Amino acid sequence: MRIGISGTYSSGKTFTSMALSHYTGLPRTRARTMREILPEAAPGKSLEECTAAELIQMIVTRHVERAVYEDKLSDGFVSDGSSLQEWIYGSVRVSLGLNPSASAQLKAGETVEKTAELAFFEEVMASLGNSFKRHVKNSFDAFVHLKNELPLSADGHRPVNDRFRNMSDAILQQTMDELGIPFYVVSGSVGERLEQIVSLFNIEPRMAPEEAIRLASEEYALLDVRSERERVLQ
Repeated sequence: MRIGISGTYSSGKTFTSMALSHYTGLPRTRARTMREILPEAAPGKSLEECTAAELIQMIVTRHVERAVYEDKLSDGFVSDGSSLQEWIYGSVRVSLGLNPSASAQLKAGETVEKTAELAFFEEVMASLGNSFKRHVKNSFDAFVHLKNELPLSADGHRPVNDRFRNMSDAILQQTMDELGIPFYVVSGSVGERLEQIVSLFNIEPRMAPEEAIRLASEEYALLDVRSERERVLQ
């Protein structure tokens, strides 16, 4: 079973995918985060400062890394999101600007001025979307979507806000419907999410949910969650 854990920023995708991997025995795919790719793509910059070209570089890099691991684990895996996340991240930036934090004051329905750079970025993201959608449709059996029920993490490295997050969530669900991939929404605590997911797919758990959560907590604690500035100063 090839399962993607979908959801927008701060929905708990990473931790839930870790716990689900331990709980079911399905391996978890690996792909560096945007902030991990950033020092190579745009040394010394934060995500808010990146140009359209630099963002495209990071989006494509993460997609390639995802695709490699998904192919290696084609017999079954749990994935923290999918390439749709990167495509949607770029697509929403077309409406809210390359630095979404700077457009937080926009009213509902308003978008930023379409500069030449942003128009180019929009065209590229539309083309990448066609490729990314085909890949995801061929690479996943089903998605589990986490409700947008947790507050946005104030970790200082996400140039997003609640409007960005809500727009991303809406596009993600619309795209799942468009692709016709089985799509289930779960909510609640991590333990409740795990039990709902194995019930959906008739998977026999390998351990108690509490043990899976404990192992996921240890794994999550090893992640490098420093901001871009902290990485530069290292």
